[in-house]
Amino acid sequence: MNSSLTTLTRIKPVEQASAVPLRCNGGGVEVCLITSMGRGRWIFPKGVVDPGETHVVTAQKEALEEAGITGRLLDPPLGQYRDSKWDVPLLVTVFAMSVETVYDTWLEETLRRRRWTNVEDARELITDPTLREMLELAIRRFSENGD
Repeated sequence: MNSSLTTLTRIKPVEQASAVPLRCNGGGVEVCLITSMGRGRWIFPKGVVDPGETHVVTAQKEALEEAGITGRLLDPPLGQYRDSKWDVPLLVTVFAMSVETVYDTWLEETLRRRRWTNVEDARELITDPTLREMLELAIRRFSENGD
């Protein structure tokens, strides 16, 4: 077996948390997307769970820092997925977020673009199949929750 692969599989994944931000607007559901730092792909806010923080706190913090939004996370989490960045394995816990406040200015506004879009356009803008799956789960949870 390849030694670098063996080493990678022994590394405990870094925990991350993410929010799929949704809101009602004129009877329809809108999704908030942000661009990734590297390639400018449309994604959802996410970040590393710092020591002493919970997944919930991290998802809320990242939504505020990266997208300039706050809201209520809908329990339980939608699920988890595995990813990697810089050869580090990641385990991402994802929540649906019912957005309550959208700020005009936020921490990463000069680093990322923020876009509110309808569900159909969001499905096309998101290129990652796992993120598309999380979007579908979030829409279902948001609708069931009556938001």
